[in-house]
Amino acid sequence: MLVVSFVFLITLAVSARAQSDPAKASQQEMDRRELQLNNLGGKTAPANDSRRAQALMDQVSEDFKRILTLHNEIVRTVTKNGSLSAQEISDAAGEIKKRAMRLQSSLKLPKPEVPGKPETQKYFEKTALKDHLILLCRSIENFVTNPIIEKPGTVDASQIEKARSDLQSMVEISDAIKKEVDKKP
Repeated sequence: MLVVSFVFLITLAVSARAQSDPAKASQQEMDRRELQLNNLGGKTAPANDSRRAQALMDQVSEDFKRILTLHNEIVRTVTKNGSLSAQEISDAAGEIKKRAMRLQSSLKLPKPEVPGKPETQKYFEKTALKDHLILLCRSIENFVTNPIIEKPGTVDASQIEKARSDLQSMVEISDAIKKEVDKKP
């Protein structure tokens, strides 16, 4: 049910943007057809669809919990000047990336249409690992405190785009951290 309502919210957001752009209107129509084909928009769902929806909701919940657990471990380490080994940082960053990408797919929040931030690589070349971890934590916090995540049912196209952008930032930053830590001897 959560997935169905979330897909509906995204469709509404796309609808709001599509009113001013014919290409967006065409995309909205394709999205609507895809929903119909997937039978997510139907009023009667077979029993296996409800089981599939429940499994998807459980997976989304598990991904959120694990990302938050890893976030808390990183915050504790950074704020107390504790130390995570390079392997622990690499593993945490890799897992955050994997789960964030799965959330992108599950929540239908694909990579934003706007190209990513090319300055991310330059930022990583000039700053310390601790700063990278702080940036990752901020991306996680921004995503989980977004109104559409905190209060399902919120319909706001700008917040959906912000959630999409924050989720993509989590993917990119965690990937950059993992690559940086893994290349060090």
